[in-house]
Amino acid sequence: MTDRHILTAVAWPYANGPRHIGHVSGFGVPSDVFSRYHRMAGDRVLMVSGTDEHGTPITVAADAEGITPREIADRNNRIIVGDLQSLGLSYDLFTRTTTVNHARISQEIFLGLLRNGYVFPKTTLGAISPSTGRTLPDRYIEGTCPICGYDGARGDQCDNCGNQLDPIDLINPVSRINGETPKFVEEEHYFLDLPAFTRALGDWLGTRKSWRPNVLNFSVNLLDDLKPRSYTRDIDWGVPVPLEGWRDRPDKRIYVWFDAVVGYLSASIEWARRSGDPEAWRQWWQAPDADAYYFMGKDNIVFHSEIWPAQLLGYNGEGDKGGTPGDLGRLNLPTEVVSSEFLTMEGRKFSSSRQVVIYVRDFLARYDADALRYFIAAAGPESQDTDFTWAEFRRRNNDELVAGWGNLVNRSVSMAAKNVGAVPTPGELTDADRALLATTSGAFSAVGDLLARNRQKAAATEAMRVVGEANKYLSEQAPWKLKEDPARRDTVLHTALQAVSDCNGLLTPFLPHSAQKVHELLGGTGVWSPAPRIDEVTDLDDGSPYPVITGDYDEGTAIWASRPLPPGTPLSPPTPVFKKLDESIVEEELARLEEGGA
Repeated sequence: MTDRHILTAVAWPYANGPRHIGHVSGFGVPSDVFSRYHRMAGDRVLMVSGTDEHGTPITVAADAEGITPREIADRNNRIIVGDLQSLGLSYDLFTRTTTVNHARISQEIFLGLLRNGYVFPKTTLGAISPSTGRTLPDRYIEGTCPICGYDGARGDQCDNCGNQLDPIDLINPVSRINGETPKFVEEEHYFLDLPAFTRALGDWLGTRKSWRPNVLNFSVNLLDDLKPRSYTRDIDWGVPVPLEGWRDRPDKRIYVWFDAVVGYLSASIEWARRSGDPEAWRQWWQAPDADAYYFMGKDNIVFHSEIWPAQLLGYNGEGDKGGTPGDLGRLNLPTEVVSSEFLTMEGRKFSSSRQVVIYVRDFLARYDADALRYFIAAAGPESQDTDFTWAEFRRRNNDELVAGWGNLVNRSVSMAAKNVGAVPTPGELTDADRALLATTSGAFSAVGDLLARNRQKAAATEAMRVVGEANKYLSEQAPWKLKEDPARRDTVLHTALQAVSDCNGLLTPFLPHSAQKVHELLGGTGVWSPAPRIDEVTDLDDGSPYPVITGDYDEGTAIWASRPLPPGTPLSPPTPVFKKLDESIVEEELARLEEGGA
């Protein structure tokens, strides 16, 4: 293990319903590929997240079902936990925002900002429903964006131009709940003084040279028009505002987005408390040489490159007004905000309400998790919007996983098992043998460099190129024709198996489930690619039960290099690593989509 500490901060999936494959293409698979690579490279990784359970969408869903918001959150938290664990996402802790620990840390950040003068009270205009008298949250008001003219802008942000908005800014605003025109009334709230961080954010962003250009350019452009942002909301479901006269009010809570981003810190602290060393989180949050990478879809960039850094700067006392760090001490800013673009489906935007969707659990009920992980890594929306089609999913599964990688594994292991029964002992190597081994062992540097820079599509392409070189070698050397020369046959087979072992290492971050299978087919024992598990725990402060994703990942560390395959290791005839998909699945899945999703 190295002394390098890397925080993988994964966007918190919202708990108003199950997550679909578009969601996990942005926050899920990319963060796990990154974390698995760094653990294999020997770095100390802390990967945290949880379900985001406060805010209006959950209260609306609860009202529709006649149950409480907590019941909605409990149900969907359990579904999401199961889905993400099945996908192999190796969280050190996947928790939730309804813990006492999270509320306490969210309130501490608020109070630190208030003490340093970066949060202030203000009377403003808020939207209410004329028919019910209930507050209409920003995200439940839609209208025309006053900046770009987009007619589907929300009251907090325009997804077309990315600018922050207030409901009163919208042209022709209407309620998404019942279509009525909201009424605007005066109300008191606390605001985050974002303009006070323009200089500090600009200085920080000026040092972020390695970010994806779309993320950096978007973030820098936001600095031109920063406005104070409401830190509190009129709602009864969320973290209470920790002030006299506000704490016990049933209608005032911290805005869900402000408490959700604090979750990265609160989850780290919860992990430390559960680990037996309550101060362990500081190694990832306060060490000067620690790095923090935040993974999300592009619709969340503003909260991770502007608002959360502003909260951290303000808590540290590093904005225009100065100040001193709060009780937790100075906290590190993000090293990189790793944002993916959007995944569409058969040319249409994912939409649960319009039933253009396939949920993660439905997908995994019919197809292997690694097949989805590979599609996202090799063809996902890393730097531009990408369309998921069933035809392309089938093609990549059959041509690249089955006929490419799976075929290399099957041919190499089956011939060695049949002819020798073990990993053969090699004789003198030829130039062709040495060239292949140089290619496979040398690829760890190139693929690792790409993964470290979050160029996962290029990394997957390079790894599969090496697989292609190994397949070419096996076909050209044709060990099945060397029955009269067993020494040469065994040398070729050993070389091929060593190449399989190397390729398996290169592909492990992408394909953790099949990587464990290949490890075992090569005669390996023990855990090669650690899997996450679900633990049933209780809240550390109030005893309420909930599930978490966690895992023991030490066995999968410091193995990012070619490892010699010992001759004589027993081998058995292999079983297929991947499943070939019949052409009929394309028609079947398209029919399901037309019938209302799956």
